[in-house]
Amino acid sequence: MFVVFFYFCAMIAERLQFFAQELHATKARLIAVSKTHPVETLQLAYEAGCRIFGENRVQELVPKYEALPKDIAWHLIGTLQSNKVKYIAPFVSLIHSIDSFKLLETVHKEANKHNRVIDCLLQIYIAQEETKHGLSYEEAEEILTSEALPALTGVRVVGFMGMATFTDNEAQIRQEFRNLAQFSQSMQTKINLPNVQLSEISMGMSNDYKIAIEEGSTLIRVGSAIFGSR
Repeated sequence: MFVVFFYFCAMIAERLQFFAQELHATKARLIAVSKTHPVETLQLAYEAGCRIFGENRVQELVPKYEALPKDIAWHLIGTLQSNKVKYIAPFVSLIHSIDSFKLLETVHKEANKHNRVIDCLLQIYIAQEETKHGLSYEEAEEILTSEALPALTGVRVVGFMGMATFTDNEAQIRQEFRNLAQFSQSMQTKINLPNVQLSEISMGMSNDYKIAIEEGSTLIRVGSAIFGSR
């Protein structure tokens, strides 16, 4: 049992070191996607130097936040229901999955209760898959140009998140990422608001992060390539 545990510790440390080297000359940062993995595994990753973790579900994120060191930056990367925002508002570092103006309003209200400004990404539907969702480019632009957005002082829209189609067609994946990066650039030149700072693009996972980095990703969301298959 000790040998297995030692091997697992070494594996996580080695994989995190690999990603540190992969990202060294890029502008991308690593989010260790820790959904379904126990606190003990996350602690190993923390001890190996990881400080950004991504969780899909609020009910899994909150107890992990409570159990682990407080210098971890927690990212909510999964679908967020309005009635769950209050549980993460005191501590969440970045919400990747804003898919409506109404949800942005809820985050603003809950952030104000804790005297916080919560960074958010607008989730854009870039894939050709029914299993994925998000805002269209037109809907995202409507939010960013809304006359009501400046009043949401409890949030800061810092960029966009997108998930590419799960396919072996690298050209398609690249084009989907490229379209998102180009949209981000166009919005940077168009939007000038105190609570909008479009500096982040969250795209790329274990299977396509290299393409995402080449197309301008600043945040890659990697789970199985660090912790192994679930």
